[in-house]
Amino acid sequence: MKRENALSILKKLIQIKSVNQNEATVADYIADLFHPYPAAQVTRVEYAPGRTNLVITVNGQADGKIIGLAGHTDVVAPGDVANWKYPPFSGTEAMNKIYGRGATDMKSGLAVAAMVCVLLDLLAAGTPFNGKIRLFATVGEETGEYGAAQLTKQGFADDLDALIIGEPSNLNVEYTHRGVIDYTVMSVGKSAHSAEPQRGINAIQNLLLFYPRIQALMASKDQVDPVLGGLLHNITLISGGDQINSIPARAMLSGNVRTIPAYPTKNLMTEITQLVAELNQIDGVHLEITYHYPESPLPGNPKAPFVQLVKQIAAERLDREIPVVGDSGATDASEFIHAAKRFPIVIFGPGNDSGHQVDENVVISNYLAAIQIYHQVIDTFLK
Repeated sequence: MKRENALSILKKLIQIKSVNQNEATVADYIADLFHPYPAAQVTRVEYAPGRTNLVITVNGQADGKIIGLAGHTDVVAPGDVANWKYPPFSGTEAMNKIYGRGATDMKSGLAVAAMVCVLLDLLAAGTPFNGKIRLFATVGEETGEYGAAQLTKQGFADDLDALIIGEPSNLNVEYTHRGVIDYTVMSVGKSAHSAEPQRGINAIQNLLLFYPRIQALMASKDQVDPVLGGLLHNITLISGGDQINSIPARAMLSGNVRTIPAYPTKNLMTEITQLVAELNQIDGVHLEITYHYPESPLPGNPKAPFVQLVKQIAAERLDREIPVVGDSGATDASEFIHAAKRFPIVIFGPGNDSGHQVDENVVISNYLAAIQIYHQVIDTFLK
């Protein structure tokens, strides 16, 4: 694909304001790009009105392996647009970069840009290959990976043999990352005058019973991953009460856990829930816990053949050593790992560390290099 065409696709994607919603507009744009190619099977999977996942499958000439390419179509809010050098939804080209919200995270590496360009090139050229290529453009990654979860539950990833997620990695190869557990504990008490506390139930005092217990539980998880480090836990929100001379009837505490493969998300959630149940056995204590889109850690093997394949091709194309590393954040891989069979997942994209920031950008040469690397990985893997 010509440079100007590849950049035009990226710029148009950035110009779509898919801030945690409106992903259907992105899906429509991508689908239209593939309309001239009947060999591309385009499937729309609606998550909610205005929120559409897209799955595009291109079949080769013979049976063979299936490689997946994935990325999300939502972006975070731009914040105060006055602080941006260029309008956040302009897709401005300047200083050998493309600026805009989503330029790095992740409309450049996402299936809707570099990966889309690869498939369009293959279709336009009629390039023969064996097996299948399946592209996933998912909704809601920034707020909980629920598009990837929906597609995984519906079986779209069950037959994959490998998957590349185009999240920003500075063109390094990532094979593992942390998971996330966001939880909220609500303490329900009974209001009363502070001069007669015996008539009420102090929700704040009961909530504070939870704090040392959760700290002790998390401290007991002392295994350290050689790449990701140890499990992380922070209390990040707390509130309660109405006024200073009233016994509080409600109080709330929220925490964030960054998990590692040694401590599976589901197991940790079970232990936290059991802890709350134990505290509720105390007279007058009424705690309720809720979880917000928990995300599993991504286990992986840095020496896996697919990981090494991406590393080798990237090193040859970029003429530099390619680190094989982990990531402290989570991705759609947290959901795709729940498919019917295990397959290697590599996170590899042209984006940098400007994601979620003012003046988010992607270096044009990295974006174009990602297109070439994805293309070569597909060619080699499907031989």
